[in-house]
Parts: sequence; structure tokens; C-alpha cells
Amino acid sequence: MDQDLLRNRTFEEMRAGDTASLVRIVGRDDIELFASVSGDVNPAHLDAAFAATGRFGHVVAHGMWTAALISAVLGTRLPGPGTIYLDQSLRFLKPVAPGDTITATVTVREKQADRRTVRLATACTNQRGEEVLAGEALVLAPDRSIAWPRTRLPDIALRRHDRTDAFLQRARSGPPLRAAIVHPCSTAAILAAIEVREEGLLDPILVGPEAKIRAAAAEAQVSLQGFTIEPVPHSHAAAARAVELAASGRVAVLAKGSLHSDELIGAVVARDSGLRTERRISHVYAMDVPAYAKPLLITDAAINILPTLTHKRDICQNAIDMLRKLGMAEPLVAVLAAVETVNPAMPSTLDAAALTVMAARGQITGARVDGPLAFDNAISPDAARSKGIVSPVAGQADILLVPDLEAGNMLAKQLIYLAGATAAGLVLGARVPIILTSRADSLASRIASAALAKLVATA
Repeated sequence: MDQDLLRNRTFEEMRAGDTASLVRIVGRDDIELFASVSGDVNPAHLDAAFAATGRFGHVVAHGMWTAALISAVLGTRLPGPGTIYLDQSLRFLKPVAPGDTITATVTVREKQADRRTVRLATACTNQRGEEVLAGEALVLAPDRSIAWPRTRLPDIALRRHDRTDAFLQRARSGPPLRAAIVHPCSTAAILAAIEVREEGLLDPILVGPEAKIRAAAAEAQVSLQGFTIEPVPHSHAAAARAVELAASGRVAVLAKGSLHSDELIGAVVARDSGLRTERRISHVYAMDVPAYAKPLLITDAAINILPTLTHKRDICQNAIDMLRKLGMAEPLVAVLAAVETVNPAMPSTLDAAALTVMAARGQITGARVDGPLAFDNAISPDAARSKGIVSPVAGQADILLVPDLEAGNMLAKQLIYLAGATAAGLVLGARVPIILTSRADSLASRIASAALAKLVATA
């Protein structure tokens, strides 16, 4: 029970030479949490490439993170609860690196009875016994004994959105790609066009009613200098004209502006559009899920409402081809259902089994496909092992092929709103990739969508 209580030492109880300490191992999370709380995002603490060029050749922890350990000893151990910090001197003697074990120690040097103050030596040493910090603290010591329940801290999980960083870096490395922004007649659409241009990803042509485009820019308080405008009278004409630009090769990417998705997709799949292929078009969400170790594709969550087995074959192949264009040699596809066994009463399990056989027979190429798999079995190795599932895909899927649009849409949005995921959205299966965004999408999502579209178009 004593471990659940914080106990102090009063001024009268303390003697010169009394000491207390605590030990902490410096982790990446510690450094990033301190940066988040303090706002100190000095790349010497956070960026390995930058830190490699510095004096120490590696990332170092913030000096004040180490100093905070001294505060923790003073506030919780010696003197403990009731202590008031008055002064602290610090000398930073050696760098502290991720993985170091730091021992923070305070030692009573002198008591001043007239003011009830205590002067203490403060030091931090690493696992080699080297002193990394030294100094002296002056505190107002407590005058009464306190035993107080230790506050239970909340569980903290960092949400790192770095799963698609490699794609973004590759996309930024080449010249911007010509793209048609279809009917950008809202402030969100105009700002999105400016964002992707400033990122060096796309060179947008604005296709729509010129007066409305300029009015949206004025409302957003931005300049359209340097933009090409293709004037057309309305949204339907904008979709048709953008498709013409793509079919003629003048643009390599289409991006939805402020028109409805059906209007743009309808123009793309029209028989005389010039953009149709032998494939059925489908949508992919490229998810950056903090709790998952790699990018995760969910398909189809926006185009095909109740796909047939034939449709699912194309949906699957479109997603596979996208990842192969991004450099993945053999994606792992999990065909989802509510259960991991074939059940004739559940059509999704029959389709999943059929798609697995189709991949084995070469009707789906370039990936390992397995199903039916429940969601937990598809993304968690522990869940797969607990059910005795032997599969090259289970627990490590790159692509989740969902039974229908409703399942896919709910899954993607649950990951976004409950798991902190970001999602880039693309339509595949036409001659050019199509960016589908909504007003609710974050800047990170819009940038990621443009980056993926550029990589797919240039592959």
C-alpha cells in the first residue's frame, strides 16, 4: 500500500547528507512527448538526419527533460509533497541519448532554519556513471508530514502519422504533375489547389465557371496568379471538359472540386470518355493508422455499393496494382468477412474463398490473397494465432478487401474518427487516377491523396 502513497520529509526531519533518487530510461516517446508539451521541436532532438550532422552525431534528449527528473525527485521523494521550488542552477555536462538510463539524485547540503529553506545538490548520471547534469536547488521545505495518494496518470499512446512519409518524399522529389481540379467553386477546393501546388506535387488547371472560381478565391482571400483557368458554364460541363483534358493527355490526374462525386465519376465512365479501361473503377482509402505498423489500404468504400464477385476481382487487382506501382513487390490482401470460415449462409465468405482460389489460379496477380478473414485476424498476429489460423496474410495485411461499400465506409471512418487515422482517397481503374476529397478531410489527407495520385500516374 505504501507504493500508492507519496510521503514527505519535513524540514525538522531532514539532515545534511540525506539523499533520494529515481531512475528513468530515455525513450523516443519521452522525447516526442516533451517536444509536444513544451513546443521545443528543435530537430536536434527529433530528426535523426539533422542530428547526424551535429556535434554529437545522434539525436539527444532535451536538456530540460533531464532537469525535470530533478523536479520529480524534489516533489515526490525529498522533501516530497508540500515542497515549494525557489531556485535551481543547472550545468549540462554530457548529451543524453535515447536508450540511456538516467539516475536523478538530490542530496541535502544545508538547512536554513530562519526561513525553513533547504539547499540541495542535484545531479543526473547515465548508465556509465557519467554525470550528465549538475546543479543546486533551493526549496521551501514542508512543515508537516504528508502521506498522499499517488495520482493515477492517464494512459498515453502517441499517434504517429509517418506510415506514408516515404511516399510523400518520393512524390516531392519530381516536378509537379499537371492535374485538373474539377469545379473548384468553394473556398475549400481553392485552398486545396493552392496547397498541392505549394507542396510541389501538382500543377493545377482550374476547370469550372470562371466567375464562381474567382469569387471562391476572393472569399478565401487568396490569389489565383499563376493558375490556368478552363472556363465552362457549370459543373456538368466542368466534369466533361476535365475528362477531355485527361483523355488528350493534357492532364495526368483528375481531382474533385466542389461538385458531387457521382457527377465526376459519371463523366469518367461514359462510353465515349476515352478514360475507360477493361477494369471496373474502384476506390481505395490509403490509411495511416497510428496503431498499425505500415500503410493500410481499404477498398472499396466509395464507388461500388454491392460488388459482385467479378467486380471484387477488379477492385482487388486495382489495389494490388497501386501498391506495386508504389514499390511493394507482393502485397498481402485480406478478404474480409465477419468470420474466418466459409459459411454458405454468408455470401461474403463464399466470395472471399472464391477470390483466394482465383489468386491461386492466376486470375488475380501480383499479390498473396487469403480469405475469409475477420478484421482482427487480418491485422493482428496475436488474434490469428489464437484462432489457429495459418495464413501468409493473416495479421499483416496490406490491403483489406471489404464485402461491400457500407462495410468499407464504416470501417474507414471508424479508423479515422476513433483511431486517429488519416486517409488518402483515390479512384483507380481509369486511365488516370482520380482524387476524391471532402470538405471534412484534413490538410494531411489532401496532401497524401495528391502525393499518391502523382506516384500512381507517373509509375
